[in-house]
Amino acid sequence: MIAIDIEASGTNPNTHSIISIGAVDLNDKDKRFYGECRIWDGAHISEEATAIHGLTNEEITDSKKQSEGELVEKFMRWIESCNDRTLLGQNVSFDRDFLKAACARINLECSLAHRTIDTHSLCYMHMVKRGLTPPFDEIKHHSALNLDKVLIYCSIPEEPKPHNALTGALSHAEVAHRLLYDKKFLPEFDKFDIPWFQK
Repeated sequence: MIAIDIEASGTNPNTHSIISIGAVDLNDKDKRFYGECRIWDGAHISEEATAIHGLTNEEITDSKKQSEGELVEKFMRWIESCNDRTLLGQNVSFDRDFLKAACARINLECSLAHRTIDTHSLCYMHMVKRGLTPPFDEIKHHSALNLDKVLIYCSIPEEPKPHNALTGALSHAEVAHRLLYDKKFLPEFDKFDIPWFQK
């Protein structure tokens, strides 16, 4: 599996652009990918997204940075060296759809599978099997189990803000490994114990 996190200039893969990609191979904790790029010409910029990733408009339009297409080509070459390319993350269809749209913009074949593994679902099931009630948003009438709540459930501090794609990918990898295998995975999180093993 490939834990992935993408930071983007908004939420629509057809009108917004990738600005950074972070990934880690769950079969090899040292096999990591990180890169940043400028947005594609004409891509929209959302103020809400800017508040999340913390990069300025000048930083994401910097002509000295590689293009979105160049970054995506590098990522697709990197992922080809991974055996299991199933994407994993929180709301990972967002990341998959951005990669597919970016590949289409440069006429690059996208070999990513439609099937993905979502850390939200893994954590929801883990909580239910332990007899716990997952957090619920009474106003929006749906699950409120976001990445920060998944991290806290796994005894890991909330993701630092502003968000960074590699930090996000590492967080996804660690929580998934704990939820699936009841084992720690990355040295960055080793000091945080697995809570369901505590007396």
